[in-house]
Amino acid sequence: MLRRSVLTLPALFPGLATAQPAEFGTAARPLRVGVTQGVHAQTFEKVREVLARDGFITRAVEFGDFIQPNAALAAGDLDANAYQHLPFLEAQRAQRGYDFVPVGRTVLTLMGIFSRRFRSIDALPTGARVAIPNDPTNGGRALLLLAQNGAFTLREGADHRATVADITANPKRIRIVELEAASIVRAIEDVDAAAITGNFAVPAGLNPLRDALARETEQSVYTVLVVVRRADAEKPWARRLADGYRHPDVRAFVETTFGGAVISGG
Repeated sequence: MLRRSVLTLPALFPGLATAQPAEFGTAARPLRVGVTQGVHAQTFEKVREVLARDGFITRAVEFGDFIQPNAALAAGDLDANAYQHLPFLEAQRAQRGYDFVPVGRTVLTLMGIFSRRFRSIDALPTGARVAIPNDPTNGGRALLLLAQNGAFTLREGADHRATVADITANPKRIRIVELEAASIVRAIEDVDAAAITGNFAVPAGLNPLRDALARETEQSVYTVLVVVRRADAEKPWARRLADGYRHPDVRAFVETTFGGAVISGG
């Protein structure tokens, strides 16, 4: 009987047995971080610059909505993202089953109520149309801000999960117009007022500190997070990315670039 000798690939090519994927954060394998356009992309660019000084290489992947950065992280097309606050993350985990965890904090982009027509919430007329984001957490966030400033009353205990169904008293019969968050700044001319987060307001020349009829305080729970898949939460690169947002140069950049409308939370 003939005996055949079978050689495996590692036997033929000894180097193949020890070959390993390139380390994260190198030129061969830059860390891929998803951010939304505007404030988060600008802030991450500074983080990228700071991390590169020590040879840690990252690459920004920009998105124009709030849904795709999480979808891309789940699919493995990203290694992390930095654009969402905890209420939004919790909602996404519940709705879509994502096994994501936060590993750090980035910035707080203050939400403000803006108007081209009126100078105060009290000045809004009967039947005023007010635009708010149509995603579950930022929509509730906007309703809370409006209620806190006297636009209407929400049921007792309402939080970021509030919907228009939670409005219990609306003497001015204010009409809520729910729009995709990124489009609200373009629709501000068509409504009486609009709730816009700083990451969209600032690039459009709207400063929550200077221009808003009402705005959140620094105690807001909506600070944006560095988010990774749970399996990666303890990886050294995840901690290194999160640490980048705490660097003094990044804090100084946020303060000087956005004039207080965005607050460093790292």
